[in-house]
Amino acid sequence: MLLRDRWKSESKSSSPNSDVTTRVSNGLDQFFTSIQGQHSLRLLDLAGASQANIGYITDLGHRIYSDDILRTLDDSFGTGSDALANQADPQRANQFLAQTLDFPPAHFDGALVWDNLQFLAPPLLQLTIERLRHVLRSSAYLLAFFHADEKAQTVPIYSYKILDSKTLSLSARTNRKPAQFFNNRSLEKLFHEFNSVKFFLTRDHLREVIVKR
Repeated sequence: MLLRDRWKSESKSSSPNSDVTTRVSNGLDQFFTSIQGQHSLRLLDLAGASQANIGYITDLGHRIYSDDILRTLDDSFGTGSDALANQADPQRANQFLAQTLDFPPAHFDGALVWDNLQFLAPPLLQLTIERLRHVLRSSAYLLAFFHADEKAQTVPIYSYKILDSKTLSLSARTNRKPAQFFNNRSLEKLFHEFNSVKFFLTRDHLREVIVKR
């Protein structure tokens, strides 16, 4: 059975001129190693519905739920200069969480969060991390990416296509200003309620983070 996106349609495909990069991902490798030999798991993908990811994960015998969390972020808080300030509005924050992470406790066996968390302002980010921890079962893994170039004014947002258990195809969608940048210490603080945090710094300025619930 496939858990399909309840609210969002598949993300728009990249244009023919979009930059596409294929690379090995140590974080992805660790994520799939953690579920190797298991069956009928529920996995969460927050980069929007991707036919490649749906096919890869369901071929492994698992179920996938997909949602484009950035699209929901823009729908909830707007895209103008006040968008980050709007994230502090409790009513809008509750609406955002209800649309993205309204699941029972321990509902998922893993989460692919990709590069989305860096665009959440601190109060909303903390609420989102707490909700992710709530919906993940004990010992489940979460994979997230953070841009490591703290001098960048904007960073690229990617569509992530899983090619195999350790290889990703990254298609640049657009550029966006991060709400904040993270180093290893701040990420350890962000995920302090989780059991473990492991980092991989890549040559393309992405810090891969694999977190154990």
